[in-house]
Amino acid sequence: MNKKIMYIITILSTAVLLFLDQIAKYLAVLHLKGQAAIPIIKNVFELQYLENQGAAFGIMQGKKTFFVIGTLIFLVIVVILYHNIPLTKRFTPIRIVAVLIVAGAIGNMIDRVVHQYVIDFFYFKLINFPIFNVADIYVVVACILFILLMLFYYKEEELGQIFPFMKNKKAEE
Repeated sequence: MNKKIMYIITILSTAVLLFLDQIAKYLAVLHLKGQAAIPIIKNVFELQYLENQGAAFGIMQGKKTFFVIGTLIFLVIVVILYHNIPLTKRFTPIRIVAVLIVAGAIGNMIDRVVHQYVIDFFYFKLINFPIFNVADIYVVVACILFILLMLFYYKEEELGQIFPFMKNKKAEE
């Protein structure tokens, strides 16, 4: 696959994921805002509307500017690293991870810019887990996949192709 086609697929995939996230949030506002929680599995999982002005677990409430600037810097870094990913099938999983992370980051950044808060609506009541959204799922799944890929799939030399700071200094000598 040539680089141009790969970038088009990446942009389209990111756009589809963003669309799904934003539609889910729109539906949450439409059907959940101002309403009682809707149990999906009684005392386990429910849909509950929340306007989160902070980050995960509600930390750093009201720090919108910090989150937007931080997200933009993070996105630039991911795009630069993405450019280093070799165009082989072996590196498809890490490209998928990058798409998920970018879609999740942009999805929540859109909320912060447009609404001044992130719309959350999934709640695991059984374990009192913080309320989250589709973009959060993208980021968590991407992080889990990234860790698994780093631990069990890619070799150190391969990682050095993507992450210049991970290049083996002894191998270069």
